[in-house]
Amino acid sequence: MSAPPPAAPSQSADPNDARPGGSHSPDMVKVRAAVRGGTLAYFVDQFDIYLPIVVLAPAAIYFQSASLSASTTALLASLVFASTLVGRPLGAVVFGHFADTVGRKRTTLVAVGGFGVITLLTACLPGYETIGMWSVGLLIGLRFIDGIFLGGEYTTAVPLAMEWSPKAKRGLYASIITSTSPLAYATIAAITLLLLQVLPSAGLHSAYVQWGWRVPFLVGALLSALLFRYYLKNVHEPPAEMTGERHKLPLARLVTRYPKALAQVFVLMTGTWLATNMEAAVTPAQLKEHLLLSSKQVTLTMLVINVSAAVCYPVFGVLSQHIGRRRFYIGYGLSVMVIGAGSYTLLMTSDGGLGAALGWGVLIGVFTVGTFGPIAAYLTERFPADIRSTGYGVGYSLALIAPAFYQFYLRQFDGIMSAHLAPAVLIALAGLLISVGGFIGPETKDVDMADDSTIPALS
Repeated sequence: MSAPPPAAPSQSADPNDARPGGSHSPDMVKVRAAVRGGTLAYFVDQFDIYLPIVVLAPAAIYFQSASLSASTTALLASLVFASTLVGRPLGAVVFGHFADTVGRKRTTLVAVGGFGVITLLTACLPGYETIGMWSVGLLIGLRFIDGIFLGGEYTTAVPLAMEWSPKAKRGLYASIITSTSPLAYATIAAITLLLLQVLPSAGLHSAYVQWGWRVPFLVGALLSALLFRYYLKNVHEPPAEMTGERHKLPLARLVTRYPKALAQVFVLMTGTWLATNMEAAVTPAQLKEHLLLSSKQVTLTMLVINVSAAVCYPVFGVLSQHIGRRRFYIGYGLSVMVIGAGSYTLLMTSDGGLGAALGWGVLIGVFTVGTFGPIAAYLTERFPADIRSTGYGVGYSLALIAPAFYQFYLRQFDGIMSAHLAPAVLIALAGLLISVGGFIGPETKDVDMADDSTIPALS
């Protein structure tokens, strides 16, 4: 192996800032490979997660009886999405354990290979006409298993990328990685929009309903294969100083030694996921059911919403690097309460059709899911090296469970307010949780990944 190139003095006024984690001379080839790997991994992960929301919406009749009521159909659709979310905390625990005890790279490879196979199997599922309700049952079951592997992927790949990243650029690199989430959604929306444009989609026996929906799932499986090959050939384990001493039971260590840190992250991430579900899962349904947009118009609106979010992520990541993660989350949560919930309300009470949806959609995209901008940096900075993957994965995923049952919460507003306005209340609640989570947590942007003494308020 050739000697690592010297650090360029111009990268930062603080020499530590140009070093991976803040204390080691960088091998910039490995730094770039790790960040690229984390970016690609997050894109593929998010592409897989959002597949059923966008792709299966016009093909729901393929998996369900046409005689089902609208409420039952909506419940089954939410279970398809929720099953993935519920599986992810389990994946975070299992794969976080192996990432902290065996290694980040090898664990990532297993997780990526797993969800690639599950996505391929999903593309081959028979429909209700062939196997009855087993069709939707198998879909929900496969999505649950898929969630386990997906929870493992970001639990390993993201900490690996952050441990290689120079301290002064962690906010930027984190935001580049996470910006692939709305980009993945937008990509799926674009593919689905194209398929709906060229394939008939009306009726059970239409081309899209019978086989067109399978195309994006096959694309997802192919992306997983490419990601697996990239990690195998290009990505290296972080230096041993970054991953810390290995313990046999990192989860037990996390829960017993650092319960306050875990609880604080749980509050922040609960708000984050609640806002995400309102934007990604509830908004498309309301655009169609309340504003009466066509499937193509809904897909176009969601594409605009998520492109807007993707563009703002790097801005938020850099902003958090300048003002601090804590200040960012306090302020952003307040923005979600006011601008995010307000924009959603104004959209649902407007009668401007597609134009209004696209206009308000930009603000909804920027002020509902922007928490993710610096989240990869914040959560890896929040936990010490020896349990970093477990802490990141469990903190990121455990909070998924309660927001996953958003349909139940929305139904509590029946008789109190219109169904199309209730999501705005949950968006405002999400913003409050994000602000509180940021307020009760410490500042982390100057943490040295290799020096646990720089990580504040862990216990």
